[in-house]
Amino acid sequence: MTLERVHPPFEADERTTLTAFLDFQRATLAFKCDGLTEEQLRQQAVPPSSLSLLGMVRHMAEVERNWFRPVLGGEEMATIFAPDMDWEAAFRDVATADVAEAFRIWQAECDHARALVAAAPSFDVKGFRHSGWVSLRWVMTHMIEEYARHNGHADLLRERLDGSTGE
Repeated sequence: MTLERVHPPFEADERTTLTAFLDFQRATLAFKCDGLTEEQLRQQAVPPSSLSLLGMVRHMAEVERNWFRPVLGGEEMATIFAPDMDWEAAFRDVATADVAEAFRIWQAECDHARALVAAAPSFDVKGFRHSGWVSLRWVMTHMIEEYARHNGHADLLRERLDGSTGE
């Protein structure tokens, strides 16, 4: 698989800038997983932590779904890999997880989120999540932070798995 990560523009409006940064972070996670075997993706490489690259992909599918769909789509929070809202299950339960399915679902959630963001008239749009109102601007910033944090974890996991380093 050939992956391309497009760097965000140095000068652009808010929508273009935040969308480009989020897409860059999404592509970085895919890049960190590229070329590994299913077993390597499942490996929880830093005991006692349950973090694995596959777990991160599954977790980010949950995060994509449960920020964009409730805030922009008015949907109830719903889980994919986390029964009973046990958010750690996405990380923990990777030993028999279907790798292709996890990546397919994550990409579908990213695509759905992109469509919701593109349809939003502005980043001032607000939606209800948990017990409060949240702006799309906040969600975009949070998602960039969420990916950046986990991509830092992915850097360390990938280096431990096969020695690969770099952005």
